[in-house]
Amino acid sequence: MKALILLGTLKKDGLSNTETLCEFLAERMRGKDMESEIVKLVDHTILPGTYSDMGKGDAWPGVFEKIRAADAIIFATPVWWGGHSSEIQRVIERLDEIHDRIMEGETSELEGKVGGVVVTGDSDGAQHIIGNVSNFFSAVGILLPPYATLSVLMSEQAKGKDTPRDELLEKYREGYTEAADKMVAQLLAHGSAKG
Repeated sequence: MKALILLGTLKKDGLSNTETLCEFLAERMRGKDMESEIVKLVDHTILPGTYSDMGKGDAWPGVFEKIRAADAIIFATPVWWGGHSSEIQRVIERLDEIHDRIMEGETSELEGKVGGVVVTGDSDGAQHIIGNVSNFFSAVGILLPPYATLSVLMSEQAKGKDTPRDELLEKYREGYTEAADKMVAQLLAHGSAKG
């Protein structure tokens, strides 16, 4: 089974708590023989719009091909003012064309895929984000299984804090291994590997 983690950090450079948590989740996936790829969205020029190809210079078609090829789609985001990042919002907007086709009676290209949500922050907001992403997944045919979320809200991830990557990974391993493994198990149980 192949998972695609769409990393919605806003940080092009330097330590990203969300990227570190995604690396931790990918580590847990490898332990269960689940293949994963992290796509750091901010490293790609994804143009604004609601169609699958917005023209010259748009990197979205390549990202969309990775989404099509994956069995599991993970949206990973920091909390910004109680909501998901603008990078994750851009993904939702670009996938809107699929919803349009569903409304016209077509089958979703994403039907049969499973989804998950990863959230980092230093304050509340995870439930709101998970609710919004869950609603979007449902609208485009992605199944969000029970327990397929991993949220870490702790002061070490506060804006401006430069907690070292190794320290964050250690905290994730100590406190969140059980939750990550449960998420991976749910993705595997509810997904269907392409063969």
